[in-house]
Amino acid sequence: MTLVIMAAGMGNRYGGLKQIDPIGPNGEFIIDYSIYDAIKAGCNHVVFIIKEENLEIFRETVGKRIEGRVKVEYAFQRMEDIPVGEVPPERKKPWGTTQAVLACKDIVKDAFMVINADDFYGFESYKVVFDYLSSLKTDEKDKYCMPGYILKNTLSENGHVARGVCRADKNGCLSHIVERKKIMRNDGRTQFCDNNGAWHDIDEDSIVSMNFWGFTPSAFRMLEEGFSSFLKDKSTDLSNDEYYLVSSIGEGINGKLCMVKVLSTSAKWFGVTYQADKALVAGYIQAHINNGDYPVKLWEQ
Repeated sequence: MTLVIMAAGMGNRYGGLKQIDPIGPNGEFIIDYSIYDAIKAGCNHVVFIIKEENLEIFRETVGKRIEGRVKVEYAFQRMEDIPVGEVPPERKKPWGTTQAVLACKDIVKDAFMVINADDFYGFESYKVVFDYLSSLKTDEKDKYCMPGYILKNTLSENGHVARGVCRADKNGCLSHIVERKKIMRNDGRTQFCDNNGAWHDIDEDSIVSMNFWGFTPSAFRMLEEGFSSFLKDKSTDLSNDEYYLVSSIGEGINGKLCMVKVLSTSAKWFGVTYQADKALVAGYIQAHINNGDYPVKLWEQ
């Protein structure tokens, strides 16, 4: 099984290439702990989705640490790689997370997990996704999954965050998902900001997606078809809009093209959205080390 790591984004709010900012006691990155947990769960292949100009820095840091442990490959998210139409000359950035995953469609041939490079998800999430995907039968190729996190366990104390807010049906399958780009605590209330700038209360116990997905290769066709429709849609601002995995999956569910199982997990999510988040994540990882969940020097064992 493959672990696909989306690492093409530069941390604009964070102020640097946060994916390779040391956070462990011996210079480990968040990516290191993600890979460690995924290997422990059963993955034997890692694909980094990066900007082509960052290849050498990734290869010299994370790549070399894990070579020999798992198969390592790189895919490039390029702005010009789109399935239909032409890129407007005024566009300055890639097209979002759906395009990022499509960058590895010719590399990944088996079931795969997709994660963000700058998020710490916890071992249990990798385990439940690996077990679910491993249990699928040949005729269940359009069954996908996601670990469901509780919103209040995923907020930053240092600013707003984006989350995919989910609703599951009676069978535990995702029935609805909507991307909320600005969620934060305001004067003791958890709220999200809509596109018009108005703030609305949101239940802290809501299930949210942290952009951790479990797919089979059939997902590539669904994602490409959704991306093509997005590019053809006359309401799309081709100079600026992005097409997210959340949108792709929501459309796939609505069109009965797939089923997404929401997997229960007690794992806690931690991420470095803002510079001030780094100390909190480092402290949490150190607590795991003290508990024996990770070795002090991650890759020496």
